[in-house]
Amino acid sequence: MADPAIYLDHAATTPLLPAAAAAMAQGFAAWANPSSPHRAGRAARAALEAARAQIAEALNWSGEVILTSGASEALALAMSRAHAPLVAVSAVEHEAVLRHAAGAVRLAVDQHGQVQPGDPANVRGLVAIQHVNNETGVIQPLDTLRQSVRAAGGVLLADCAQSAGKLALPDADLIAISAHKFGGPIGSGALLVRDWALLRPTGGQERGYRGGTENLPGAMAMAAALAAGSGWLTAAAALRARLEAGIIAAGGEVVAAPAPRIASIGAYRLPGLSAQAQLIRLDAQGIAVSAGSACSSGSLRTSHVLTAMGVDGAGEVIRVSIGRETTAAEIDALLAAWRALAAGRR
Repeated sequence: MADPAIYLDHAATTPLLPAAAAAMAQGFAAWANPSSPHRAGRAARAALEAARAQIAEALNWSGEVILTSGASEALALAMSRAHAPLVAVSAVEHEAVLRHAAGAVRLAVDQHGQVQPGDPANVRGLVAIQHVNNETGVIQPLDTLRQSVRAAGGVLLADCAQSAGKLALPDADLIAISAHKFGGPIGSGALLVRDWALLRPTGGQERGYRGGTENLPGAMAMAAALAAGSGWLTAAAALRARLEAGIIAAGGEVVAAPAPRIASIGAYRLPGLSAQAQLIRLDAQGIAVSAGSACSSGSLRTSHVLTAMGVDGAGEVIRVSIGRETTAAEIDALLAAWRALAAGRR
């Protein structure tokens, strides 16, 4: 299958960085089970712990790091192993959180997608709130929300899949990250833990908090991707501003425009044309974007995120996400296609 000529779905997954690919190759070359007691195993263990330390340093994290297969596993581990029961989640969480939150209170968001803490009684336990929303790019004020949770005696779990490696981590007790969102490999992530006392161990690897052979190549590649830094977001901000000016001029709408948003993600409504129709027509021109989360964009369901925000015409909203490789020419090509779609709906 041919790659799209213009790839603007980096929030779903972004290309593996060359430095990460090289680090992964080194990990495979030094292959051995890090839990084995022989010389090769001990060498693998040393490399794994070096990668773990590099991940923590790159993220400015002073707590513990449990290596996982990604953010979904990290979130599941936190919600199933925390001593504090899950009591509340925001209404705009990723499905990876919501599938574990059947009995939890849903914390409402305002029209710009920002969480409203509400009754302090709702946060006396484990509270899960995204740092950056994967559909709209809205940044939650987690440092402020953390104060409300802490005052009530609660524990904050932050889904940082979209922000790790891009923004400074929030002040949270548990943080989930995913390497393939910032140029690392698919199948690698971590749960950052402020204090081991927050979780119940069950035996196995990762100091007894996760079973399975550790993924040394993945950990080394994740560390290398984080070391690449986030300087590219300055260019991304300029590209998104260029895109949004053109979209507004063509009669489109920017979702959550007044809210603080990460530079790499934007959600846009084209009144009168469904998101699915937009995706199909853009894809035919070799332009890859998405509608909502990549995990649900093929289901034809209206986005629960946009519904929670009360967005008019939620079924007409697409997501555009920018990566390190995105160019002004690609943004201009999308704008040209968008203008044609806007003109054709009349």
